[in-house]
Amino acid sequence: MSADAGAPADHLQIATSDSLRRIRDSRPLVHQITNFVVMNETANATLAIGALPVMAHAPEEVAEMAAVAGALVLNIGTLTREWVDSMIVAGRAAERAGVPVVLDPVGAGATRLRTESAKRILDEVAVTIVRGNAAEVATLAGRSADIRGVESIGTGDGIADLAVAAARTLGCTAAVTGPVDAVSDGTTTLLVANGSPMLATVTGTGCIASAITGCFAAVNRAQPLRAATEALVALGVAGEDAAGCSSGPGSFHVALYDALAALSPNSIDARARVTVG
Repeated sequence: MSADAGAPADHLQIATSDSLRRIRDSRPLVHQITNFVVMNETANATLAIGALPVMAHAPEEVAEMAAVAGALVLNIGTLTREWVDSMIVAGRAAERAGVPVVLDPVGAGATRLRTESAKRILDEVAVTIVRGNAAEVATLAGRSADIRGVESIGTGDGIADLAVAAARTLGCTAAVTGPVDAVSDGTTTLLVANGSPMLATVTGTGCIASAITGCFAAVNRAQPLRAATEALVALGVAGEDAAGCSSGPGSFHVALYDALAALSPNSIDARARVTVG
């Protein structure tokens, strides 16, 4: 971890405003092989932030699509072996094209199929960023974890320590989300305190976090730590805004898309609560 514990992270070039402008100017294509539960949610969130989603999973087209995308997001939430095969094909095509790959290992640790599938993707694809809850990431890093369905119940590590361990073990940037998020490349660890408890009251906000991570990775290909951190800042700030005008989960769900679209590059950096872990 950095020796500058608790120090502001602006010297690490965390500038969400700059990335948000570039997303909206360039409108990168974000190829998502994701689950049935959240396809609509992640597509809408991708559009709201300013990028373009494509939800292609047929093995006959995934390599072609991944190669021309700005980023590839792989989400195993409703996996089948055939879908995992498509993810491998797409991931390899993305690697050849220099396209960043985000893996969301939904429910890893809950069943053998999910755990083995996530590990297979990590073994066969050059994953750039893993984004998951504490139990999912701990499972892949070989740490103790307690998961119920796809929900994290607890782990044996603090979230910052877990992010460091996962990044070093998996050989990529690890983004562990929770009440406070931790992002690490194994050397530098950043903590993101933006967000709202309302984000946990509707289905798919974790998957939205992964989709938005793909958006930020598309415009920061050489800086995955920055991309993953800024994505969580953006979603966290939008969650705060949506919660402020919502009366419950239903209205929050709708307000979240509006808040993502309304994010202002002129003010988002001042609202970011990022520290070095």
